[in-house]
Amino acid sequence: MVELRDIPVVVDAAQARSGEKYLTPQGFTAVRDGIKARGAVRAPQARKPPWLKARAPGGSGYQSVRALVREHRLVTVCEEAKCPNIGECWNAGTATIMLMGAVCTRTCRFCSVDTGNPRGWLDAHEPEHAARTVELMKLRYVVLTSVDRDDLPDGGAAHYAACVQAIKQRNPGTAVEALTPDFQGSRRAVATVVDSGIEVFAQNIETVRRLTHPVRDPRAGYEQTLEVLAYAKAHRPTLLTKSSLMLGLGESDAEIAETFADLRAAGVDIVTLGQYLRPTLNHLPVERFVAPEEFDRYRTQALARGFLECVAGPLVRSSYRAEQALNRNNAGLDNRQLPR
Repeated sequence: MVELRDIPVVVDAAQARSGEKYLTPQGFTAVRDGIKARGAVRAPQARKPPWLKARAPGGSGYQSVRALVREHRLVTVCEEAKCPNIGECWNAGTATIMLMGAVCTRTCRFCSVDTGNPRGWLDAHEPEHAARTVELMKLRYVVLTSVDRDDLPDGGAAHYAACVQAIKQRNPGTAVEALTPDFQGSRRAVATVVDSGIEVFAQNIETVRRLTHPVRDPRAGYEQTLEVLAYAKAHRPTLLTKSSLMLGLGESDAEIAETFADLRAAGVDIVTLGQYLRPTLNHLPVERFVAPEEFDRYRTQALARGFLECVAGPLVRSSYRAEQALNRNNAGLDNRQLPR
C-alpha cells in the first residue's frame, strides 16, 4: 500500500480487493469493481433460486477463446462484468469485446467494471488487435462494447469507429453490433459510430425512469439514452437499434410497460430483458428474483408493443446470443425448461 493524497492505494493491481483503490499499469488510480467499500449498502446477499444457477466456465472452447483474449490483450465485458454466461458463450466461440480499457469514468451501482479517470489513455494498437482476434475466431457476428470515457473530448467515438473499420477491413463478411456509451448525448459522437459500418446500434436504458438514479451514474440519464437511440435511428433509418432492461431492482409492471412504450417511441427495434444480479456486497441489493414465466409474459407484452424481437430470460444479457436476435424464437431460449 502507498499513500496518494492521503488515500491508501494498492500498487499491485492484482492484489486489490473489491472496493479498494489500486494503481493501474498506465499510472492512474481506479476502484476495483467500481464501488468503494466505504459507505456502500452492504445488505446480505439474497440466495439465488434454482433457475439462476449457471455452470462454472470450462471446456476446450472456453480455453481457446481465453487464450486469444489474453494473447491480444483484449478486455471482454464477459469477464469485467462477471457475466454468468461466459462459459456458454466462450465455448460457442463468441465473445463481447470491451474497447478503450477496463476502467470506466462512471460509477453505476449495478455494474462491477472498475472506475477511475484514465486521463486520456488509449491503446493505439487496439483496432488492429480487435480485428485480428475476430479473424482468428472466425466470427460472423461480433458485439463491441466499451467503458464510458468522459475523459475524452468525443467520449472515445473516433476510437470506437476505428475499431469497427479495422474489423470490417480484415473481416468484410462480419456483422458488427455496437453497444455504446451515451457519449453524454453528443449527436456528433453517435453519428461517428453509426457511420462506421455497424449493423446494429445499442444503448442500454438499464432500468425504469424512477430508478435511473441511484441505479445509474448521475451523468447517465433515462431521457438521454432515449435521445441517443432516437437520433441513431433518425440518422440512419435502416440501422437496427437495440436496448436492454434489468429486472429485479424494484420496478413495477406499469413502469416496465412505460419503458417499452418509451423505447418504441424512440424507434428501438430489439429489447432484451434479464435478471439483475448483485456483483458484490458493495452494489445494490436484488429486490426480487423474476420467475421464468414472468419473463415470458414480459416478452409477450414487448412483442405486442411492436418490437421486432424481445429476448427475455433470467440469465439474458444485452449481448447474449446477439446474432440470433432476429430468429423470432427468443434466441433459442425456452424458459419453461429452467429448473424450479
